[in-house]
Amino acid sequence: MRFSTKYTAIRISLGAALLAGAAQAQTPPAARTHDWWHDAGPGIRPYTANAKKLPLISVKGNKFVDPQGATVLFRGLSISDPDKLQMQGHWNREHFVKVQEMGTHVVRIPIHPIAWRERTPPEYLKLLDQAVEWSTDLGMYVDLDWHSIGNLSTGVFQDPMYDTSLQETYQFWRTIARHFAGHNTVAFFELFNEPTTFRNQLGPVSWDDWKKINENLIAIIRANRAQAIPLVAGFDWAYDLTPLILSPIAAEGVGYVVHPYANKRPQPWEPKWEEDFGFAAATYPVVATEFGGFERPPAYGPAIIKYLESKGISWMVWCFDPEWGPTLISDWNYTLNPSGEFAKQALHGAIQ
Repeated sequence: MRFSTKYTAIRISLGAALLAGAAQAQTPPAARTHDWWHDAGPGIRPYTANAKKLPLISVKGNKFVDPQGATVLFRGLSISDPDKLQMQGHWNREHFVKVQEMGTHVVRIPIHPIAWRERTPPEYLKLLDQAVEWSTDLGMYVDLDWHSIGNLSTGVFQDPMYDTSLQETYQFWRTIARHFAGHNTVAFFELFNEPTTFRNQLGPVSWDDWKKINENLIAIIRANRAQAIPLVAGFDWAYDLTPLILSPIAAEGVGYVVHPYANKRPQPWEPKWEEDFGFAAATYPVVATEFGGFERPPAYGPAIIKYLESKGISWMVWCFDPEWGPTLISDWNYTLNPSGEFAKQALHGAIQ
């Protein structure tokens, strides 16, 4: 009797399992809405609006030149990240009007890796298209800056906002190059903001390694038909260009970046500036794409502007934002602080 009951229970359990399995087999697969096989890479459709409105800038010897061969010395400033500006409600044409009123000839646009990822590349490109449109209308060129700080070779970076990778950096410039190929307003591609080992806290890297990374980036950019001038930064947070003496980048039409903040060297500054980066301007185009804080010490502002211009070095000051120091404005009413007042005079060529 017990055996019969047990056998019946087994049969019932087995039947229930078979029915459940049959029901499961008949359940349709979960709905999928992403047809990944139709995806196109971001930036594949070039931005061409008013692409030839501004004259094309190129490299000739150690100078930037226009189509007539005339030397162009760029004076400009850096805004803050477009993603930050849009999130805070300040991303609009009026912001660029305020930039232009400062006397700006070129506007540097820092693109942080975290913002590029979180907004997503297709959506971030929409912001950059607007920036190029507004800049073109206002007669300003654009420097697009991959704004990371750290060691691309080891993949270790100074802060989370700068975290990226070699693969992402290569892909970023592939995307940017094909999207802005042929657009004269986008004059510069600043390949990496500030390479540094942070006194080996971020791991070591040799100049040969860094040189090869930049040569790869330039090859990718040019294979995608971009005409913007690649800008290559030196070590020590984009300050030291002395490796160029023995081993310059193996590519034509390239400029070099320096960030000559006052705290990099003690006074007198000029002899060290000459030794650390100024010498390079005799052979290559050099751009000081970031520096500021002109009120501390007061002698720094006139000294650095006079030095840069005496060497034919173009420059862009940091930063047209009340939160990202050293700042040029005190608030979103665009009230200029002492550094901003000085920068405006310098941008209008009033510092002699």
